Amino acid sequence: MKDLRRYLVFKYLQYLILPFPNVVISLLGLCASSYVTLLLMSPNISRKSTVVFIQNVARADILVGFSVFAMIQDASQGERSSCSFQTALWQNFQTANAHISSLLLSCVSLEAFLITFLPAETRHVRTVRSARVASKFIWTSVIVECIIYQLECLKDLNITSLGAPKYTLVLLNFCNGAAALMRWFIYPIGLLLRIINVYLFYKIFFSRSP
Repeated sequence: MKDLRRYLVFKYLQYLILPFPNVVISLLGLCASSYVTLLLMSPNISRKSTVVFIQNVARADILVGFSVFAMIQDASQGERSSCSFQTALWQNFQTANAHISSLLLSCVSLEAFLITFLPAETRHVRTVRSARVASKFIWTSVIVECIIYQLECLKDLNITSLGAPKYTLVLLNFCNGAAALMRWFIYPIGLLLRIINVYLFYKIFFSRSP
């Protein structure tokens, strides 16, 4: 459990404190997630809701780990190329990793707050089943977000000339508008998550202080 706590601290630093992705930190995070994934296979680890969230954070890192190589490639080129389907795909893998991990870590913070202040009242909520449902909802929501970002890269193509139905153009226009709207909300949502996490840990820390 000490290793899992250290892993959580590292992930909070990576996703909720550091403002921008870093190649070195991402590689360290990938190695840590690989180790934690192996650790969670041990029968000695109790199956609790917090463990479910940690497991999903590790999976998010491992599933999009190869996006680190795209970050290295972008850094070696010195500047990013114009928007292409492949470039957007690499960026969306990074986006999925960051957003899924940030939301899951916020769930861990909220759970720690409930355990500290409302242990009996929230016992029926803090279950493995609830953690799995919340994790699936987070994964689904972020995947839909990234699909919309990915479809945005098709806006410069003449879809109708390629034989696609006209309603495809309507769908792409909707995705373009939705992508612009989501980008407008991303920063305030990220800032709000940071504030909430700091507040929760502040309350937990001072409640345990003598």
